[in-house]
Amino acid sequence: MSEQFGWGIAATGSMARTLAKVIAAEPGMRVAAVASRDKARAAEFAREFGDGTGYGSYAEMVADPAVRAVYVATPHAQHREVVDLAIAARKPVLCEKPLAASLADAEAMAADARAADVFLMEAMWMWFNPLIRRVKELADDGTLGEVRSIHGTFGFPMPFDAEHRLWNPELGGGALLDLGVYPVALAHLLLGEPESVEVAGALAPSGVDAEAALLLRWPGGAHALLETSLVTQLPLTASVIGTRGRAELDAFFHCTTRVSVHTYGGGAPQEFTIESPEVALAAEVREVRDRVLDGRVESPVMPLDATLAVLRTVETARRRLGAVGV
Repeated sequence: MSEQFGWGIAATGSMARTLAKVIAAEPGMRVAAVASRDKARAAEFAREFGDGTGYGSYAEMVADPAVRAVYVATPHAQHREVVDLAIAARKPVLCEKPLAASLADAEAMAADARAADVFLMEAMWMWFNPLIRRVKELADDGTLGEVRSIHGTFGFPMPFDAEHRLWNPELGGGALLDLGVYPVALAHLLLGEPESVEVAGALAPSGVDAEAALLLRWPGGAHALLETSLVTQLPLTASVIGTRGRAELDAFFHCTTRVSVHTYGGGAPQEFTIESPEVALAAEVREVRDRVLDGRVESPVMPLDATLAVLRTVETARRRLGAVGV
């Protein structure tokens, strides 16, 4: 096996391409293999990002001895298929968000990984963004005081196409699974799992959720007001409001490069910046490598229980809207 940490990439879409670029630039890592149902496309992708092998099936890719870990970037509804193959091959897995298109599938995937002692982590790159980690530190150390309210919006108009993955229920479509998971995950990161979930919204002709507004509540009255949409342009920003100050996350908040912190009682706001949101992706792949080399089967930064809790909130909202397949 190569001394470099070899990644196998399942799928060749935009997110797979973005992460492949990060892996190829990361010291000590390489794109060792790529799989797609179109073998020629997989081979072309592999050549673009190094000297890896292209495969026409996911099973062949996970069996490649050069693959030390597998990154799954297929449509949501196909995540479990590829993750199951990787676990059976005892290959650590980084799986795109959401971990699965249903809570039941995600719970089964987590249980299987734990039973097999195979590393599994959701690719919630937002949780690895240094600025979002800074906001969490400011919430935890009391700089913001007690966090009482979180506001977050993530949405943009997409023309309706029943076959597109965002609108197709068989591909895990809907605003909440694809976009709304980010504001929900931000609220979970800062306040944990809510005690109640209220939702208003509308369904698309295909039956998936087209837009949703969520009110999450925690004991003591802390709350989050979150919006997601595939039919309107939302601000794409987030605010974390505490008793001593607030943090404002610039758009796109889930991969923000600028956060301003305003403390009550005067003084100029503090500003924190990063040059590129891709530092979060680099941190994410390093987390997988480091934990695997440490012999860990879960990440302390992005544990499976946290992933399941976020998906539980999302699925509750989808069910209450009457979305298809929930």
